[in-house]
This record gives sequence, structure tokens and C-alpha cells, in this order.
Amino acid sequence: MAIRSSTVFFLVLLSSSINAFYLPGLAPNVFCRNPIPDSKCKTKVEVFVNRLDSVESVLPYEYPYFDFCSVTDEPSPVENLGQVLFGERIRPSPYKFDFLKNDDCHFVCRKKYEAGDAQKQKLLKRLMKGMVLNYQQHWIIDNMPVTLCYRNTENQEFCARGFPIGCYVTKSGQSKETCNIRDGKNDTFYVFNHLDFEIIYHSGQDETWGTAFGENGGRIIAAKVQVNSLNSDKCERGSEPLMFQSTAKDVEISFTYSVKFVKNNDIRWASRWDYILKSLPQTRIQWFSILNSLVIVLFLSGMVAMILLRTLHKDIARYNQMVDADDAQEEFGWKL
Repeated sequence: MAIRSSTVFFLVLLSSSINAFYLPGLAPNVFCRNPIPDSKCKTKVEVFVNRLDSVESVLPYEYPYFDFCSVTDEPSPVENLGQVLFGERIRPSPYKFDFLKNDDCHFVCRKKYEAGDAQKQKLLKRLMKGMVLNYQQHWIIDNMPVTLCYRNTENQEFCARGFPIGCYVTKSGQSKETCNIRDGKNDTFYVFNHLDFEIIYHSGQDETWGTAFGENGGRIIAAKVQVNSLNSDKCERGSEPLMFQSTAKDVEISFTYSVKFVKNNDIRWASRWDYILKSLPQTRIQWFSILNSLVIVLFLSGMVAMILLRTLHKDIARYNQMVDADDAQEEFGWKL
């Protein structure tokens, strides 16, 4: 009995020296309006960019490939296990928000493509090709995808984990389903250079984790975006869309955004993925990628099976030779 009591006491002492740990992306981040001493709450909401892909192409591209606004002096964030397994390429971006501070118009950068610059014209052709193939951007805020939400024909909300870089209206007047340009001109490119962000958060008021800041802080439960094409660096809603045709040479694009914070205490942080999961059955499946993965798995499995069969065949043949040699020696050897 004394030995058991001493063992329990030793385990209690040992447990007090154990440090807890968590996987990146699993612990909730807390944001607050202003810095608070001795608090781990963040005042900046950072937007991270990821690689771009398309259901019409098998080639993904990293964010700088299309010459968007980017930063080069900041380190890339630590990716969690799921992001590593899916081969994502997460990079920092110049899009950063002050928590709980709405911004109606914020200028990010300006890109100029001059006719006499061969390198700039090459980048412009890349952007055109990306819009023709309907490449999608995948941005991340607080380890959650930035979603583009809209109503379908059945008046149900559908949220896609990505948004297009632009819209191309063909020579026959057709465009992609995600193109929100009305009365678009034929053979014209429309760049979605203005983004309207909506950050939905759960307030820390009346919460045990929010005693230090109350209603001036919270946890992000959703990040949504709406894309627009504006030919203005002042975010003028009545301006013409930013458009150019395939024969254009001199093009200037100004990238801007607006952000609005919305409080919603009906949704808990643990349930913030529910609205995205409801939209998953309607997503388009990339059958080519699935078929490609299956072919690779079958090919590698066949190679391993052939190697194992050849090894086993050699081992069995060697064993049979040893048995035959022993039988021959027993039959023809000296006998007493």
C-alpha cells in the first residue's frame, strides 16, 4: 500500500513538469482592437496567399507567377500538417487589417504593363491566360479559407473556397459562371482588382477567454470576400470596370480593397467550418487529378509486387537447390 501511494505521488509530481503543446492551426487565436499587456491577443489580421489552380488546367501556379501585389521581406508562415500533405505554398501578402477597424478603401499597389517592355508584356499574357482558364485564388485568414459566397438558383447559399482572378468574355459573348460583369463586351478581359472583405467574429464579451478585453476583442469565425472590377484607385463604385482586350498593350491595374467586421455570437469558434462543409457536396471534382493519382499508385504497387515476386522466386529456387543437394548426398554418400 505504501509503494502504491508513493507511486501515485511521484506521478503527480511528474505531471506538474509536463509542458503542453498543440499543432499549428488547432488552437484558437484571439484578436483585440488595441494591444493589451500580458495578453496574447493579436491586433493585426493577416491575409496569407496560396497557390492558384483551375479545374480547366492541371498546372497550379504560385502566387507571384501572375504578378500580383506581394511582399518579399517577410518570412513564410509555418504550415500545419494538412497544408504540408496537400502541398500548399502559403506566403505572406500586403493585405493586413486592423481588428475591428472598418476600411472603406485601401490602396495596395499599382501594376503597369507598357508596350515597349517585353518582360511586362509576358506577365500581361500570363494574366490573360489565367483569366481564360478561370484560375482561382486561395487566400487564408486565421487558418481558414477566404470564401466567395453567393446564392444559387434554389436560393441556397453556396460558399466556394476560392475566388477568380478575373473574367474573360469570349468573342461570342460567353463568360464563366463566376463572372459578375453585366453587359460585358466581347473578347474583353475584366480584372477583379478590388476585393470587399467581410470578417465575421465572435465577441469576447461575457466569455471566459475574453475577460481581458470584452467587446473590444474576439475570435474570427468566417472570412468572406466579394470580387469587383473597378477602373479607379479610389474605390469609386460608379466607375467603369477595369477592362482591356486581347490586343491591348498599355495596361495599368490598381489593386484596392475594403474590409468590414461583423459580430456574430450565435456561432462558436469550434463550429466555424460548418458553413463551408455544407457547400462541399456541390464542389466540382477534379477527375483528372484523381485518375492521375490512381495510375501512379497502381504503377508503384505493380513495381513493388514484381520486386517481391522475383525475390521470393529466387529464394524458393535457392531453397529447392539446397534440398536437392541434401537428398543427393544422402542417396549417394557413404553408408555404414
